[in-house]
Amino acid sequence: MIVVNLGLPKSGTTTLGVALERAGLRVADYRLRRGKCPDPSIAGSFVARQLYDGYFGSGDPLQRLGGLDALTEISVLNTRLCLWPQTDFGLIEALRSRHPELKFLASTRDPQTMAHSMLRWSDLGSTRLPRGAVPGLPAGYGETRLERAQWIAAHHAFLARIFADDPRFLAYDIDDPEAPARISAHLGVDLPWWGKANENLSGRRGTAAETP
Repeated sequence: MIVVNLGLPKSGTTTLGVALERAGLRVADYRLRRGKCPDPSIAGSFVARQLYDGYFGSGDPLQRLGGLDALTEISVLNTRLCLWPQTDFGLIEALRSRHPELKFLASTRDPQTMAHSMLRWSDLGSTRLPRGAVPGLPAGYGETRLERAQWIAAHHAFLARIFADDPRFLAYDIDDPEAPARISAHLGVDLPWWGKANENLSGRRGTAAETP
């Protein structure tokens, strides 16, 4: 494993996944896709599920994820699962201590802009987050843009605090024109593509079956 992204949904996680995949890395984004997952026995499952199974099983969140180079969207929120590894201090510390060469990214955007994007993406902002009991956003909160933005800003601050000056960590703004160059330098990987994937387009909304 080369890198794990600790960004929240709608922060450009899919764009990062596409960029790394086009750079030749083996990427898992949200779900371990059939035909791309090195371990057929876990193909189709969620990245978050495998991280927690490894963490609570052997203590190593990457136990079952060998053969992959990058994890770009690691949370899941649906009617059955509410798992947010990027907010979990214990799991992150396990990754850091057991894999000293592992790099970390945090894809970010302006919290207000990101909160609005969550509202426009399927029922993520209107239903799933307010009902989900997400770490830092208890059930009953998250329906308003202000509440979501406060939660997003707090997550950014959480990562900045726990990583401090750790050179293995890079937070970047998806709207920064220098973002691809910074990511490339951090990972030592050339990125032949950078654009917008999984974008909210005018008149288009994601469906519940799509990634958050």
